[in-house]
Amino acid sequence: MAPAVRLREAVALAGRFPLLAGVSLEIDEGEVAHVRGPNGAGKTSLLRLCCGLVPLHSGEASVLGHDLAIDRRALRKHVGMLGHQSLLYEELTVEENLRYALRSFGLEIEQAGPAAARLGLAGRVSATPVGRLSAGQRRRTALAVLVARDPRLWLLDEPHAGLDQEGRELLDELIAESRAKGRTVLLCSHEHEHAAALSDRTVWLAGGQVVEEPASVA
Repeated sequence: MAPAVRLREAVALAGRFPLLAGVSLEIDEGEVAHVRGPNGAGKTSLLRLCCGLVPLHSGEASVLGHDLAIDRRALRKHVGMLGHQSLLYEELTVEENLRYALRSFGLEIEQAGPAAARLGLAGRVSATPVGRLSAGQRRRTALAVLVARDPRLWLLDEPHAGLDQEGRELLDELIAESRAKGRTVLLCSHEHEHAAALSDRTVWLAGGQVVEEPASVA
């Protein structure tokens, strides 16, 4: 079976600045990998490359069988990213955001209700515009979109941030369930022990490259 993520000397730039400086990495289907490194190591850029938001400048990059040098847009239906920004429409309600996201990817809108309920967003909250929600509820809404879509590859950037203890435990359950269904997860987190407990292995980044485990990493 081909790996879910296969990078060979992958370089990504922001102008002339290297976001990734020759990353070589393979992540198997169904694997949960914790991506660790100091600030500026390229962790978020790696996730953004893997979902097609950052173009490949040079090297090779294949995600879920899609060659990112040829067509990175075709990949997006199969990948979900939870980042620092929720990418939700604040004027739309929770339910409307979920339905819109599902329609955008050509998926059945019937998954909106169960996903909202799973994240504790049913009832009155589901009819509330996202702009009026608390930070934790917005985070749960973004997670609900991910759960409703059920993509083959989950890209999680500091996913526990902004969640209360109940929400954090629920997220841990969702990651475990995604692994059980054969989904692949790349998880970036500064909560190293917590993330390691959820993961099959740790990938270390420094200077935009995958490195051997360093003696000390922030």
